[in-house]
Amino acid sequence: MIRAFNKIDTAAVVALLQLNTPTFFHPSEEEEYIRYLDEDSRHYFVVERSNQIIACGGINYGFDEGKTARISWDIVHPDWQRSGLGKELMVYRLKEISRRGGVSSVVVRTTQLVYAFYEKLGFALQKTERDFWAKGFDLYEMRLELSERNLEPLQI
Repeated sequence: MIRAFNKIDTAAVVALLQLNTPTFFHPSEEEEYIRYLDEDSRHYFVVERSNQIIACGGINYGFDEGKTARISWDIVHPDWQRSGLGKELMVYRLKEISRRGGVSSVVVRTTQLVYAFYEKLGFALQKTERDFWAKGFDLYEMRLELSERNLEPLQI
């Protein structure tokens, strides 16, 4: 089940981040993540299985005069990685973006550690910046053009 994030989920999603640190996140990112949850989680979602939160991810709007949405803070429990769950959550959010209307592209800012996941979903690499997030965590900015892309492979 995918549902909207609730403030009572904070401890569970922070625990997911910690399970993925330092493999996919630098320890210094936890404070920023908690601030994001407090201030900007209106469009943040969690995935539950057997009453346990096993993944989460969000959408941020308001970029490029509303024409661009940004995927944010994707985190999947290590036991569920490579299970299709990340794709399921991405498809869910792309549907949410499509329902909103007016958005023609989706950006994700990720790292060299997981950019291939987004590439498989049709995101194209736009730029990289070494040690952007922290030492050893490079920025990989990727974009998916909704207006130019047949999203059928993602079953939207």
